[in-house]
This record gives sequence, C-alpha cells and structure tokens, in this order.
Amino acid sequence: MRVSSSGWVNGMIGVVLFSGSMPATRAAIMGFTPLFLTAARALIAAALGGLLLLALRQKRPARTDLPSLAIVAGGAVIGFPLLTAFALQHITAGRSLVFLGLLPLSTAIFGVLRGGERPHPAFWAFALAGASAVAGFALNRGANGSALGDALMVVAVVLCGLAYAEGAVLSRRLGGWQAISWSLVVCSPVAALLAALTWPATFSGLPVMAWGGLVYVSVFTMLLGFIFWYRGLALGGIAKVGQLQLLQPFMGLGLSAFFLRETVAPSMIAATAAVVLCVGGARRFA
Repeated sequence: MRVSSSGWVNGMIGVVLFSGSMPATRAAIMGFTPLFLTAARALIAAALGGLLLLALRQKRPARTDLPSLAIVAGGAVIGFPLLTAFALQHITAGRSLVFLGLLPLSTAIFGVLRGGERPHPAFWAFALAGASAVAGFALNRGANGSALGDALMVVAVVLCGLAYAEGAVLSRRLGGWQAISWSLVVCSPVAALLAALTWPATFSGLPVMAWGGLVYVSVFTMLLGFIFWYRGLALGGIAKVGQLQLLQPFMGLGLSAFFLRETVAPSMIAATAAVVLCVGGARRFA
C-alpha cells in the first residue's frame, strides 16, 4: 500500500473512533463531573499507553521533543476533553458535533504554522466559507444553543487543531502510537492530581451509560483513535488527511440520536452539510 493511501486508511479509522467522542462524553457527564472525567480518561489512557511503551521497550523521547509532547498533552489530553465536557453541560452532543466541522480548518492552519505545509489559496476560501456556515448556525436563535457552550466548543476546536498538527509532526519522529502514548505519560502527574482533587464521594448508583461513556473516551478516543489519526496525518499530510474529519459530525449525529435519543434538528443537518461541502471543496486544493 502506498504511503498516501495508508495515510487515508489510518485517518479514516481514527475518524470513525473519534465520532463517538461527543455522545460518549455527554453520557459520561451524567455521572461524573467534567474535571474528574478529564482526569480519569487521561489516567486510564496513560496507563494503557505506558504499558505499551514498556512492553515494546520504546526509548525515551529526546529532550527537544518535550515541548511538542507538552503541546499535545495540553491540547488533546486536557484542553479539548475538559472544554468539551463543560460545553456539553450547556449544549447537546448533536450541537457540539457541528462545531467539529471547524476542525479541518483549525488543523490546516496549524499544519501551516507547525508542519510547514502550504495549501493553495483557494483552499482557504473554501475553509473560511465552512467556518462562516458554522458561525451562522451558532448565531441562529432557533438552534437552541448556549453562548457559553458555543464559545467553549470554539476554543476546544482551536486547541485540538494545534494538538493534531503538533502530534502529526511529532509522529514523523517518534511514530503515531508512541507520540500519543508519551504525551499521555507526560500529562499523567497533572491528571493524577486533578483526579485526587475531584474524586467523587461515591461511585454507587452511577448510570451504566456514564461508565460506558468513560470507558469509550478513555480507550477508543483518548488512545486508539489518536494512534491511527496521528499516523494518518503524518503519512498523508496534515491539511489533506485532516479533511476526513468532516465526516465526524454526520457519524456523531447518528450516534447521538440513536444512543442518547437527542433530536437532530434540520438546522443542525443543514449546517453540517454546508460545512462538508465547503471543506470538501477545500480538499482539492489542500
């Protein structure tokens, strides 16, 4: 399989695993606070990633890799999960997924800044049109939204785009699964302290869906998804493969409707479709 094709395949697997992130987070906060959820998912994933590193005897990253590991940890391990968990206290999982349509744009911008990529000028025209579609949705009074929830999602998307681009660059040196595993290990002391400070008084009586959501975001989103995603970005190009994430809102909306019984409003579908069309056009010039 060619390198570019392998990048697309790995990227697609990552997107499929990521698509359940928002619905699973929404389910998890039915029983856990956003702070504890963020810490717990990071610790569980760090334990699994650390075991992989030990079992396969991976050498430690170079000192020059530490700033990149810190960026990935701050954006993907702590920042994005924490901000989205808080946002989902104010908006539905379905609404949050529309904002994820901005991730390809955010990732591409940081792909230029951190990865040295240079997309065609027409790429930015399509990408900005998609961003405008999302902004229009957010300002739609009939969308049943929350200014705070929407703002948290925007900041989360910016941090996530930075972490994606930085992780892709780091993966070229360390490997995809090594990059996310070391980032999780680096972040584990902070996560452990946060978990200790926010430890629930009791775990009895928590909904089954909350436990299921915690397991999903810890194993499939926080670790496995990133293993495939970072490898895909590193092999196929940050801006180009990053466009695959335009499929995530569609997948996530279906999961939200099926598992959480959330209503998928026509405005959500229209906004997501507009974003997909715009970013799909941008893909040609990526």
